[in-house]
Order: sequence, then structure tokens, then C-alpha cells
Amino acid sequence: MCGAIFDAILVHMMNTVSSPNVWQPLKKTMVESLNKKKVPHTLEILKDVYGNSDIITLQEVSASLIDQAKHGALGKTFWIAAPDDMDPVRDQNSVVLLSKATFPEGVVSEITDRVVASFPAGVAVPVAKGDINAITTVDKEGTPYVIVSFHGDTNGLATIPVNDAIMKTIQTNSDLMNHKLIFGLDANTYENAKPGKQQNVLEWGSSYVAHGQSSCWGDIPQPGNYTTFNARTYLQPQLNKACKSTEKREKGDVNPKDFIVFRKQDFDVVSTWKDNTGDRMYIEDMAFPTLNFPSDHGILATVLERKF
Repeated sequence: MCGAIFDAILVHMMNTVSSPNVWQPLKKTMVESLNKKKVPHTLEILKDVYGNSDIITLQEVSASLIDQAKHGALGKTFWIAAPDDMDPVRDQNSVVLLSKATFPEGVVSEITDRVVASFPAGVAVPVAKGDINAITTVDKEGTPYVIVSFHGDTNGLATIPVNDAIMKTIQTNSDLMNHKLIFGLDANTYENAKPGKQQNVLEWGSSYVAHGQSSCWGDIPQPGNYTTFNARTYLQPQLNKACKSTEKREKGDVNPKDFIVFRKQDFDVVSTWKDNTGDRMYIEDMAFPTLNFPSDHGILATVLERKF
């Protein structure tokens, strides 16, 4: 009953500020692009625009997308590795795609359980099932890798502990010490973090540098280098998060959240770009997702040169 009342209020609002012949076709277009076709559109961008990548890490991936990827065009050119502890409730999982040409053996092992076992004793690290996916693999030249995909909690408070645990796992397991690390993550870091409640992006940068790591954004990430820009309208139930269109920059989620991290001893950055169009281009100050781009995080891509 409450849901029906809420829906009736929304319909009344729309009929007051617009007319059915205007807003209903617009709603139909949005539902088609952002809901019904979200998975096919995402897979299309990955295949057509980023299909030549050696490694792709994805976060908050549904079981449906994983299944369609494995049985579609991507499955012909990539090994698609989902975590053993996939999340059956939220249906949000971290996934690793490995080019079959670059990594002919595919996934050698999953070491997520070893990473979790490396969390500090007695400390509750806010991670859920499916958030961490850590695997090992070997490239066609025989070089071993640890590849990790990770989705940070909303406030980013798990990001530093998870990276600490990854490094501890590599450094304390003799079978992993010679592996090169590629760590792709939604760090959920903030430009102006609330002290003690959210993860500040500069603190995160100092943390990975202390491990001898760097990122696609360098040792010191720029707080204004955003990879998210989304805001909620009043046509949804969490009205405390809603804002006017004129306030979307001020009150929206506009933050530097996404990273590719590696050890300095292993790689140099050749180039890095971000993309919120699905066309290898990022339009600053544009809210997304859009009808053409289905994600609320920009795509982050980097070319790394391995050190020998």
C-alpha cells in the first residue's frame, strides 16, 4: 500500500510539472537504456572499445553480466574470473578478465581467502561477499602475476586495509613473492572526506606509496581528478539525497574514486585516460550514467610498461 501511494505521488508530480505525452516516452527511453539494456550495452563497450586490453577489472558486477560475458563475444577472447564467494544477495561481484592471447593458461589460482586471512586480527574490515577477487596467472612469457579487483565500501574505509592485506599476502607467501601486482579498484575515496567517516584520497595515496606502490595517477593523486559525477533527483525514495538540477555539482557524488595500483619496481606508466562516454573520452562536469553510458563510475584505462 505504501509503495502504491508513493508511486501515485510521483505520477502526480510528473503530471503537474509536465504532461503524460512528454514524460512517459522519456521514462520509457530511460528504462530501456539504463535498465533493460544496461548489461548488453556494458558488454558492447567492453568488447568494441576495450576488447584489445590485456587485463580488465570490473566491480559491482551482476551474475547475469558474468554469464552473458562468458557465453558471448567476450568469452571467446577473455578468461572471465568471478570470485568463489559470489554475493547471492546484493548480486555485486568483482570480476577479472584476462586476455586469452596474453594469459594462455588463464587463472592459475584464486587467493582471495589468503588476502582476507591477512586482515589485522580483531579489526572489522567492511568488506562483503564478492567485493574482493584476487587471482594468480602467468603471461605468455612466463611472468607470474597477482591480479586483484576490489570494490570498496561506500565510505572507502576498507580500501587501505585491503591493500595492506594484499601486500602482506604477497610478501609473506613464498610462492607469490616474485609475482607482479596489478590492482584495479573502486576505492571510494573522497576529495573532501569527513574525518573518521570517509577515506580521504590523499591519505590513500600516502598509504600505497608507503608500500612501494604507485598508481595510474602517480604517487600523489589529484583530489579534483574525478571519476564519478552522479546526483539523485526527487523521483526516488531517498529524498535526503535528492537535489535540484542546479545543485547537482555541489550536492552530487563528484569524487576521485577509481585507481589502478602497482609496485614501482614492476611498472612505469606510459599513458592513462578516463572515459564516461564509452568512446575513450571523458567529459568533465557531465553527470552520468547517461543514455549512452551505463555506469555511474567512469572507465579508467592505463598502459603500463613492464620493467625487466
